[in-house]
Amino acid sequence: MNDLLQALAFLKNKEWVDLTHTFGPESPHFSAFDGATFKTLFTHDDGFFAQSFTFAGQYGTHLDAPIHFVRGKRYLDEIELKELVLPLVVIDKSKEAADNHDYSLSVEDILQFEDEHGRIEEGTFVALRTDWSKRWPDVDAFNNKDAEGNNHAPGWSLAALQFLFEQRNIKAVGHETFDTDASVDYRKNGALLGEYYVLEQDTYQVELLTNLDKLPPKGAVIVNIVAKPEKASGFPVRSFAILP
Repeated sequence: MNDLLQALAFLKNKEWVDLTHTFGPESPHFSAFDGATFKTLFTHDDGFFAQSFTFAGQYGTHLDAPIHFVRGKRYLDEIELKELVLPLVVIDKSKEAADNHDYSLSVEDILQFEDEHGRIEEGTFVALRTDWSKRWPDVDAFNNKDAEGNNHAPGWSLAALQFLFEQRNIKAVGHETFDTDASVDYRKNGALLGEYYVLEQDTYQVELLTNLDKLPPKGAVIVNIVAKPEKASGFPVRSFAILP
């Protein structure tokens, strides 16, 4: 057995964790998009079973390409394969998000994480765990609107993202919510400044992750398997982690 096959056998003996929601027409989705449409084209009575699927590229657990927010940056099909498999760091702020639905990860949070788990290495994928994914597939719980119709969901602060990309040289980020930014920051700024910043780095992010509570803070690897539609700004992804 060659080295590659030995490596595969080694990996298959590890625990693999699916980080992807199953989605359908009734699943939570960004309010600007229509719900997905799944249509049966042929049944086994016709000789084979085939369907058509209609949904926005940013639907379900999905990967945002840089072009999603930033003109002149890369499309989905231009992301290199090796960028999609990265060391994984998970920063757990689930308790804080449960107490404060508008929680925004700070630089201090990152430094506290490093005090406990060590410095975040260059080239990693950093995921923010808030346990927001546990609200899936309840649309109302996921949107979490107040009496005035404003969403309340946690996210990253711009300062935290700048620290991770500029001081720690990470590669990509992911989270369990619709947006990179906490809802309260979006309302305050009138724009998704954090999301724009991430994609401006000419890298990607993965949104609507799940099962981050099953992962260690460091040591796992994330794999993001995504289709390759031409000139796409994003697409549903099958993300999973291989545990150490």
